[in-house]
Amino acid sequence: MDYNRLVSVTGLGGLYELLSSKADGGVVKSLEDKSTKFVSTRLHNFSHLESIEVFTVKDNVNLVEVFTAMQISTEQLPDAKADNKAIKAYFEKVYPEIDFERVYNSDMKKMIRWFSLLKANEVEIKLSENAEADATTHEVATPKAKSNETKQVNVKAAPPKKINSPRKMA
Repeated sequence: MDYNRLVSVTGLGGLYELLSSKADGGVVKSLEDKSTKFVSTRLHNFSHLESIEVFTVKDNVNLVEVFTAMQISTEQLPDAKADNKAIKAYFEKVYPEIDFERVYNSDMKKMIRWFSLLKANEVEIKLSENAEADATTHEVATPKAKSNETKQVNVKAAPPKKINSPRKMA
């Protein structure tokens, strides 16, 4: 399982592997219970883990940097249901550059849950080559067709629904 295929889905807890996508949604597989289901973009938004950034006191950093610091750290990983003070103390030791005024406790708990899921599923935490190029050059990388590369799947959000009102506005 590749890190670049993992997504977070609004309204659904946990992390998912994006198996395939369509214009109106995507087929995802849960990292927790391994169930597969179709998720509509009319009801949910997808966020690739590679695209998520964390506020710091300097420049924003990619979530991979925080996960890497968590992986290297000798600190005991707190339970995601631990109290807010324990979780904040953990991140103050592991990644003190986080801007604790803009990164909420719920975000830190989510990072702990996600990191635990990644470790349990033995996912290698690293950016894909295209994401690294985007992060360093801030340009759109054009995908090259090579047989040994994995294809990155993008899911587009559905356009907003039009509301047809039976009344006419004067």
